[in-house]
Amino acid sequence: MPRDDHDRQRTPDADPDAPRTESELLDRARRYAATVDLDVDLDAVSWDVSRRAKRRAGACVYRRTEDAVTIRLTWAAYRSLGWATFTDVIRHELVHAWEFLTFGESGHGERFRAQADAVDASRYCPSFAVPRLQLCCTTTGCAWTADRHKASKTVREPDAYRCGDCGSRYVVEHVETGERWRTAAGYEGARERIGSAW
Repeated sequence: MPRDDHDRQRTPDADPDAPRTESELLDRARRYAATVDLDVDLDAVSWDVSRRAKRRAGACVYRRTEDAVTIRLTWAAYRSLGWATFTDVIRHELVHAWEFLTFGESGHGERFRAQADAVDASRYCPSFAVPRLQLCCTTTGCAWTADRHKASKTVREPDAYRCGDCGSRYVVEHVETGERWRTAAGYEGARERIGSAW
């Protein structure tokens, strides 16, 4: 549920008209959506704000039985990115809405890419959260890295996986502490040493 004036916070925008509350963000997003050159039925789109999402800037949820969608915008992402950058998130989610309402499904494939290009939207939403973990290739000259926020299998069992570019081994680093590991046993030890800072 959107909070109102009691929840006003400054955003990183220099724009004095930038939304300062969740209600203002929803109103501005609706108005902005109407200016995007995309054949999507905006009457079938509802809008919401999430304060719980930690990693995704937005989401488009399809309600098949109603043939409608909800675009959920992440307040923390807006606060981090500012209005000018956040409009890309809105265009991105509108492309998902168009796909859902036109085809009953949506992804990030070629159809999505073509429509995203047409409205100058990114294929993937920008990151706004600082990753807790980072995978880094161990081969000299390979700059591959991958950010992670959770202890997925690639984090817990790095010896079972390889670099996404060159196929070499990688090391996992806990960003806050600098603790590093390359094996499942190393992960267990690091987790124990990191303790409550995990």
